[in-house]
Amino acid sequence: MNFLSSLIQGYFLFPIIMVLNILFAITVIFLERKKPSSTWAWLLVLFFLPFVGFFLYLLLGRQLRKKHLFRWDGRKDIGIEQLINYQIEAIENNELELRTENIKNYSHLIYMNLKTNNAVLTQDNDVKIFDDGSDKFEALISDINHAKNHIHIQYYIFKLDNLGQRIINALIKKAKQGVKVRVLFDEMGSRGIRKRHFKELIEAGGEVEVFFPSILPLINPRLNFRNHRKIAVIDGRIGYIGGFNVGDEYLSLSDRFGYWRDTHLRIEGSAVHPLQTRFILDWNQASAKNDIIYAERYFPIIPQKGTAALQIISSGPDTEWEVIKNNYLHLIANAKKYVYIQSPYFIPDESFFDAIRIATLTGIDVRIMIPNKPDHMFVYWATYSYVGPLVEAGAKVYHYEKGFIHAKMIVVDDEIASVGTANIDVRSFSLNFEVNALIYDRLLAHRLAEIFERDIMDCSELTLELYKNRSNYTKFRESMSRLLSPIL
Repeated sequence: MNFLSSLIQGYFLFPIIMVLNILFAITVIFLERKKPSSTWAWLLVLFFLPFVGFFLYLLLGRQLRKKHLFRWDGRKDIGIEQLINYQIEAIENNELELRTENIKNYSHLIYMNLKTNNAVLTQDNDVKIFDDGSDKFEALISDINHAKNHIHIQYYIFKLDNLGQRIINALIKKAKQGVKVRVLFDEMGSRGIRKRHFKELIEAGGEVEVFFPSILPLINPRLNFRNHRKIAVIDGRIGYIGGFNVGDEYLSLSDRFGYWRDTHLRIEGSAVHPLQTRFILDWNQASAKNDIIYAERYFPIIPQKGTAALQIISSGPDTEWEVIKNNYLHLIANAKKYVYIQSPYFIPDESFFDAIRIATLTGIDVRIMIPNKPDHMFVYWATYSYVGPLVEAGAKVYHYEKGFIHAKMIVVDDEIASVGTANIDVRSFSLNFEVNALIYDRLLAHRLAEIFERDIMDCSELTLELYKNRSNYTKFRESMSRLLSPIL
């Protein structure tokens, strides 16, 4: 009797659940006007996981309200709005001083970034490239030890292992000396880390904030929107940007990943000011009561350190334009000789995939480097499903065999390069908060190309023969992963 009663209840309950599921799909997904690929992916989730899929959507699929997420009145005080307006007008009138012919070749890209991202062009920077974690963190800790005024640290992942503790100890020492120390980390990236774990730093006078913290344990309706940026600013004069997070694996101390290949930049010059602005905007969004107000010490006058031209560009679900993706598309579309790409994830949207395939078919030397040691299996096979057709079109695809490649770099024609935090995937294009340095400098672009070509020595090539002879099981994993790629 109990079984029959349960069967009857289920018979009537199932149609109700399905009707509710359809209403959820109509009112939540279609009204949010997502891209068709993402809409269909979520419809599949709702269809195969009725009701449960809706709660997954609430956690992972909702769009972020963009209004007033990042605000800081100090932008007016540092004159950035005036400088942006001046550079826009000067480019429109062909009056902006672009110091090299190479920079002049990309005036349209500079203009786009000014108009859509408030990305000031600076032409006085000295840039050091790090492709090894030990070198990068030794330099960062040395700069921390020599700080005199303030230290701003922001990482997606901040682990309190040996490396993390070294950095914290250095920060505690500086805080006790009166240097203002601020640390910002992303809760999703730094799982298990809480503000209370920085107790000694806070007691020494440092401040710590968490980006998009959970409302309750294990409940975070904004966990799908991750601050993937990695920024450090020392005294407003030295800036760091790139792919390295804080953790022992980034020093190649992980048995799982082995050698960790990443790319990071150390910048001295006026480009540090846009990095500082980006940090302050992120900090004030996360801060409940410790907002940073404008002070001249955060934006000191910096003597000319070099000649490299940079724009610091950022994007996220709060912005109207997919700025970093648009930059990638412009670089690919205007390549004349080659495009080199390094990314741990290669799950492009349709526009990026078409751009890179067209470049290949028109004779551009397209080379893509991806890991051979996946850190997320679905992502790995989705990546494989996209690079395979590019191999068929004539691109060269390399699997990095020495360890794990985490670099996010594009270099084009020995003329221009992009290094930062954004991967080649829909998440970095639309969901994550990212930041990249766009480098208009031949010497630096050439150096990054040399690093790429050196890395090829530690790679195996995915040839057309290997791709065509892959197993049916591999094809199945590719197909399933690609189907879910818009929501990975």
